Amino acid sequence: MSSTDSFPRRYARTQRFSLGVPRNFAVAADGQRVVYLCSTDGSDPVNRLWVVDRPDPTPRLVVDPATLSEASDGELPAAERARRERLRESAGGIVAFSTDSSMERASFALSGMLFVVDLTSGTTRSIETPGAVFGPRLSPDGSKVAYVSGSHLRLVDLDPAGTNDTDRALTETPDDNGADTATQADDRADRDAAADSGDPSETVSWGAAEFVAAEEMGRNRGFWWSPDSDQLLVTRVDVAPVAIWHIGDPNHPERTPVANRYPAAGTNNAEVTLHLFDRAAVIDGEPAPPEEIPWDRANFEYLADVRWSTAGPPLLTVQTRDQRTVDVRTIDIAARTTTSRHQITDPHWVELIPGTPAWHGSKIVTVEDTDVSRQLCLDGEPISPEGLEVRSVVSVGDNQIIIHASTEATELHVMAIDLDSLSDATTTVAPLTTEPGIHRAAGNESTVAIISRSMDRDQPRVELRSLTNSTETDNDNDKVAETATVALPVHAAELGIDLQAKFISLGRRKLRSTILLPSPEHDPGGDLPVLLDPYGGPHALRVQRARSAMAASQWLADQGFVVLVTDGRGTPGRGPAWEREVAGDLATKVLDDQVDALAAAADAEPRIDTNRVGIRGWSFGGYLAALAVLRRPDVFHAAIAGAPVTEWRFYDTHYTERYLGHPDTDAEHYDRSSLLPDAGKLERPLLLIHGLADDNVLAIHTLRLSQALLETGRPHQVLPLSGVTHMTPQEEVAENLLRLQVDFLNTNL
Repeated sequence: MSSTDSFPRRYARTQRFSLGVPRNFAVAADGQRVVYLCSTDGSDPVNRLWVVDRPDPTPRLVVDPATLSEASDGELPAAERARRERLRESAGGIVAFSTDSSMERASFALSGMLFVVDLTSGTTRSIETPGAVFGPRLSPDGSKVAYVSGSHLRLVDLDPAGTNDTDRALTETPDDNGADTATQADDRADRDAAADSGDPSETVSWGAAEFVAAEEMGRNRGFWWSPDSDQLLVTRVDVAPVAIWHIGDPNHPERTPVANRYPAAGTNNAEVTLHLFDRAAVIDGEPAPPEEIPWDRANFEYLADVRWSTAGPPLLTVQTRDQRTVDVRTIDIAARTTTSRHQITDPHWVELIPGTPAWHGSKIVTVEDTDVSRQLCLDGEPISPEGLEVRSVVSVGDNQIIIHASTEATELHVMAIDLDSLSDATTTVAPLTTEPGIHRAAGNESTVAIISRSMDRDQPRVELRSLTNSTETDNDNDKVAETATVALPVHAAELGIDLQAKFISLGRRKLRSTILLPSPEHDPGGDLPVLLDPYGGPHALRVQRARSAMAASQWLADQGFVVLVTDGRGTPGRGPAWEREVAGDLATKVLDDQVDALAAAADAEPRIDTNRVGIRGWSFGGYLAALAVLRRPDVFHAAIAGAPVTEWRFYDTHYTERYLGHPDTDAEHYDRSSLLPDAGKLERPLLLIHGLADDNVLAIHTLRLSQALLETGRPHQVLPLSGVTHMTPQEEVAENLLRLQVDFLNTNL
């Protein structure tokens, strides 16, 4: 087999078999139009824009970036590169778009240029802008596009004839209060020039999410249109309080290191405020300085979310620095004030759940942790059944709320909560997916797009379902929705491997695990070394009933290993108490669970040779791998730690303080979880891998551990990846990393 046909090359080229799968769905309110992105095959990274007009099931190609010659040679703005890194987005072409409320138009950025497309005719035109475009969003009425350029928010008034679009700055050089110091200028050109000159402080920006919002809170935007298209709510971010950490490129010493504002645990965050641009600025184009929308920022430091819809007044979600209280506030646009509407508290931390909060009538929809499970709530009162773990909210409609939920952590399903049944003794749940697997949805109570992955097929199945009514089943608490279904074409590559995965619950804690043996054609027979391949940390699961999730682990098994994948305490899907087991200590219990899983797996699979045990991982998994050989060399004989956190004081505020508290008051939590004090204990082979351009887990983590190991005389290996970020998108790098890891394991096991 040639290198270009090998699994590592295909795994890298197909971006882990994610290319060619429809994604980024937007569904019209009546369900009659669906817009989405997809590339043409499993190795094509360029996304096109597609439309399906119901009832015709045939997708219609609306925009092919290859036909937009004016955008072919442009470079991505820095803000767009950062956004893609935060989202782990490695595809190209059109990677995001917005539509008007009627879904007649869409806007998107490509190579820093702004485009607007008529979704019916397919007519696409570029909009001339004075600078690179980031995050454009159409107004609900489709007459305007707001976008970020540099550190400022700009607005395009779209000419219906398409010949005289007007671009102007909404934000300009701000004074200390965030107001516009040039708003008295009569000449619009002068005002635009002032805006383009940038903020003299070089620390203030408008309309873009700050680092921790995008990386940890799931908020990837910084401005929101009013439903009537007359106003905008916009964030103002000042990073002046945030410490500067420089990221250099040793491969290019002639280049100036990048000054990166990084809010490490215990240090200052960016100052984030919310401001209203009213009709005068948005519609009339007259000077109108934004007005700040206040809340108790002294106690609620984090702006977690803003939602502005026709369902009710805008909702502002803010969170305390210790993350133990979330305050959902309503915004009175006329009075420019906010009022607390609903608070959620927890003695450890409050999770921010995608899709919430939202309005249902006069009540607030949230997902909150109770003593029994993570439940869907209306004004704080649980409405979903106990034991059903609600992971996110897809949509809130008049009659039903569509959710992602599970009763088994290895699966994820799409379900509908029947709001008409709330007066009954039990809430009616309509499962929209029943096949064991990982199912995700987008849409509304009229139509949903569902992407389903399972162990029965290599490629996902993508369907559009029109939700009509429900039919009772034998279980009075469940209904199965009757749907009209349309399958969309999927172009993802076949995995090309013979998956030998056994799902099993191990040990007294019933740790969800997968044991993978070599496929028959690669099986050398006899006892085999075992390789643990976990992530093991909060917010992510590795043990999933989907073939694509197991593909890389199976290839590693085919190299002559028994591969064990385990999700231990702290991972999602098994209840709030399970997740909070890691509070104050990110090391002890997550490592104990890997040790316990290994012992139980050896009892279940006699071919495991516990005298030859390796472990590998990336990010938190890299931390766990290094932790394993440092603290349990009696169990683990070699480790590969990719992009590991080694000292939690070097990781960001929002993630780290959620679990470990503030380092000034909870220093023992940080000391307990740090790898640096354990450097002198290393007696097993350890390979550290780190991208030197990583701005999430910075290279300081690997370099400090390597320094500590060297100072204590402990041999180890370091593989620096020049120009590589946290997600290692380069095809050659991703391919050869797999090969180098196998070589290291073969040498040391």
